[in-house]
Amino acid sequence: MERSPLALPFPALASIAGVRIGTASVAYKKWTRDCVTLVELAPGTVVAGVTTQSKCPSPEVELCRAKLPQGQARGLIVNAGNSNAFTGMSGREAARAQAARVAEVLGCNPDHVFSASTGVIGVPLPVDLALSGVTQAHAALGQADWLAATNAIGTTDTFPKAATASAIVAGTRVMIVGIVKGSGMIMPDMATMLGFIFSDAAVTPALWQQMLQAAVAPTFNSITVDSDTSTSDTVLAFATGAADHPVLTSMDDAGADALAAALADVCRQLAILVVRDGEGAQKLIEVTVSGAVDDSSAKRVAMSIANSPLLKTAIAGGDANWGRVVMAVGKAGEPAERDLLSIRFGDTLVAEQGMVVPGYDEAPVAAHLAGQEVRITVDLGLGQGRARVWTCDLTHGYIRINADYRS
Repeated sequence: MERSPLALPFPALASIAGVRIGTASVAYKKWTRDCVTLVELAPGTVVAGVTTQSKCPSPEVELCRAKLPQGQARGLIVNAGNSNAFTGMSGREAARAQAARVAEVLGCNPDHVFSASTGVIGVPLPVDLALSGVTQAHAALGQADWLAATNAIGTTDTFPKAATASAIVAGTRVMIVGIVKGSGMIMPDMATMLGFIFSDAAVTPALWQQMLQAAVAPTFNSITVDSDTSTSDTVLAFATGAADHPVLTSMDDAGADALAAALADVCRQLAILVVRDGEGAQKLIEVTVSGAVDDSSAKRVAMSIANSPLLKTAIAGGDANWGRVVMAVGKAGEPAERDLLSIRFGDTLVAEQGMVVPGYDEAPVAAHLAGQEVRITVDLGLGQGRARVWTCDLTHGYIRINADYRS
């Protein structure tokens, strides 16, 4: 698949103490590349997670939900090419069997093994391939790096997506590395397609979960490619505790705020990378709404704009059709006053007080739309509410990719 023009280079990533990775190829689809990823986590690793709010979740999502309250992790298994969603009892049994095999080879409690699958919906996970993948990936533990793991979890992704950040906690540098896959079926209702974050921080499960939950809303929950939420959306964050600092138990502890900020930074980087790889995308679009009655209202208005097919196609064509922004604001169902509304494309004010600005010159707007990164700013003029979301344009490429997805 052709690499997205919005792709960024794969970053240099540090290893995380207490994490070993192995990948394997079992051909869930007609692929020769690796599509099974096994991560071994050191004893004492804590886990936090968020999963899709879809009412048709995969068995892997259900397994994660059941295990997360314990807050402990020793292994992660990821399948690409088969989401195992909407597959009845056979899918549940396959997911459980694969997790049990991981627990067997790692010598740990099955409740400490987390699973994720992504790909075609409605096709049961072939249990023989799933178990073979565990055996092969276990044999390869320690041989795969972050790039190999990122490539192995992808489906329609056109480039590998990863991010890193660090924080100083009690005088010790703590590292965070995250990898993500996602390109289509992206309007998360808690997280993104599949995202996995690893840190050597020493932190309690409850605080780690609190940090991840806080990071989700302005990052993974603020992106959309096509307004569709996956049955498999999962973000898991693991902290091995290998860093030499006192265990963080509260946001009042020294360095907790720095760790939370670094985690949020990684989540933001990963979320925007997903939009940069939106299926068929040629432009990254940032939508900022201010002046709303509250932040929640601003978020809903911003998402209405970001999800508008009319606006997304206009931007794909370089058409400065700001009337489509007005339309999207009006249909959002949120408080808005026509004569207080203002709209900017890039740095150019195009409309305010219920009409186009006097002497409006479309040339600088057209120039802005010709670039790969587009900024749309709306001020509702009603209050202090503010939100920012990211989306991409809608092109013929999106149709081509999804029309051929199962073939």
